[in-house]
Amino acid sequence: MSDFIPTWVDGDLVAVEKLEAHRKGLLHKAVSVFVLCGEDVLIQRRAMGKYHTPGLWANTCCTHPRWGEASKACAQRRLREELGITGLSLRYREQITYRADVGGGLVEHECVDIFAADVPDPVKPVPDPEEVMDVAWIDMSELSQQVRREPAKFTPWLRIYLVDHADRIFA
Repeated sequence: MSDFIPTWVDGDLVAVEKLEAHRKGLLHKAVSVFVLCGEDVLIQRRAMGKYHTPGLWANTCCTHPRWGEASKACAQRRLREELGITGLSLRYREQITYRADVGGGLVEHECVDIFAADVPDPVKPVPDPEEVMDVAWIDMSELSQQVRREPAKFTPWLRIYLVDHADRIFA
């Protein structure tokens, strides 16, 4: 059931095919990770083959847990799969629910468990080109300024995290 994600339907948590959940804008579980090095954060640019928001910059990684998969295990799995990053100590930061149009008639309506990892030196990701086309370390204040100046370059969820929830995620 790897294409099925935990989704709330009529108050019950059930497995729904990922694309169906996005087409219908159903509330579903998600995970987001921020890898931090001092004032810098690792961001990724989504591969052009992604079915929504291709080519846009996002947080370090984000995904949907598989049915029955714990959020922290999911975060660790996707760091490894998307960026080749392992061995980080993830700490739970916050749970945020948001709804955003991601284009093409698709909606992300997510209940997101957010994790952060602090590293003493910038890690060097080895991105999976099917998932990630570029990575960058950027100062948090510079990232916030860029999101305000050119929001169309960034995923809706990253904009929401930085504009509405930065104090809860990065405090």
